[in-house]
Amino acid sequence: MKWSAVPYVAFRALTKNTMRTLLTALGIIIGVGAVITMVGVGQGAAAEVEEQVNRLGQNVVLVFPGERQLGGVSIGGGSANTLTVGDALALQEEIPEVVAASPEVRSQRVIVHGNRNWHTRVYGQSADYLQIRQWPLESGEMFTHEDVGQASLVAVVGQTIVEELFEGADPIGQTIRVRGLPLTVIGVLSRKGMSLMGSVQDDIVIVPYSTAFQRISGRTHAMVINVQIYNQQSMDIARMKMEDLLRERHRLAPYEDNDFTIQTQEEVAQAATETSRVMTWLLASIAGISLFVGGIGIMNVMLVSVTERTREVGLRLAVGARGPDVLLQFLIEAVILCLVGGIGGILFGVVTTEVIASYAGWPALFSIEAMIVAVSVSAAVGLFFGFYPAWKASRLDPIVALRRE
Repeated sequence: MKWSAVPYVAFRALTKNTMRTLLTALGIIIGVGAVITMVGVGQGAAAEVEEQVNRLGQNVVLVFPGERQLGGVSIGGGSANTLTVGDALALQEEIPEVVAASPEVRSQRVIVHGNRNWHTRVYGQSADYLQIRQWPLESGEMFTHEDVGQASLVAVVGQTIVEELFEGADPIGQTIRVRGLPLTVIGVLSRKGMSLMGSVQDDIVIVPYSTAFQRISGRTHAMVINVQIYNQQSMDIARMKMEDLLRERHRLAPYEDNDFTIQTQEEVAQAATETSRVMTWLLASIAGISLFVGGIGIMNVMLVSVTERTREVGLRLAVGARGPDVLLQFLIEAVILCLVGGIGGILFGVVTTEVIASYAGWPALFSIEAMIVAVSVSAAVGLFFGFYPAWKASRLDPIVALRRE
């Protein structure tokens, strides 16, 4: 038999029992589809996380307080009262690379307007906060440095507040009450969407930090300092200067650890995406197991096929076919099965990824490399698991095979 005819013969053998061929390929379809889906969804999730990190602003550095000890036991980073408004002002005034800094204090409060109320987050920030976050206003204006200095009773609200308290009406100039304190709404934020932690960023009220410290939160120390650096190239030098300045202001000895943590925007992105990256590859590895299971199924079906076609193989050997011809025929059958499964798996994975990404609200990103690898692996699975049945068929004795009922 000519070598060029072997693929045709193998294909005809598979189409004789179409249902069994499709069911055999189903394991590969599911395996490849699962790999494509997991990688696609994972990359889409990582892209969404990076987009949300970018929404923090441009060239942003976050300064968190250190940990607090309770009974000799740490109760977690960020729990100590080690950052002050003075620290934020010093960072902005004494470090040339710092464009703006905003000490942040936040609390959960019920806000009231007329006969409606809503439980939300009230943030105390500086007048530069929206510049740091690259968060434009939809209407109105941001409070000024003079408002911060005078602890003015003004507020900028998010879209959720407009919907819940004002039912979509223009809130500019209206009054909301926080703990009985009347605040005049002077600005409305543009819609921001979900944060990295899954909270709604638009569910927010922003007031001057002096107002928040003195009359709303009851706190005396900042919970975080938002800092904007001049450009990306200045991040490292700015970070070192910030650390030296804060250590000096906090009077830390050389042998003492920092009582604060400085985290750049890139570090926030890496921390946020690392978990999703690990989970993606973990799930992709689990999906790869189904390829292995599908390969076992192919071996099982090919062994059954060899048994069923013993007389056919014997006849081919008797009329001049050689062992390598039979070996190649059965190997090609196994590879065709896996390639059909691989192509079907790609289609299945693309559709599944689109559905999941659409439901989750993030982009579906398809990796050509993952598709190529998945199909290549499926072909390798066919070769690996199809070799033994093919070898067994090529070793048949023609006389014994022809006598087989």
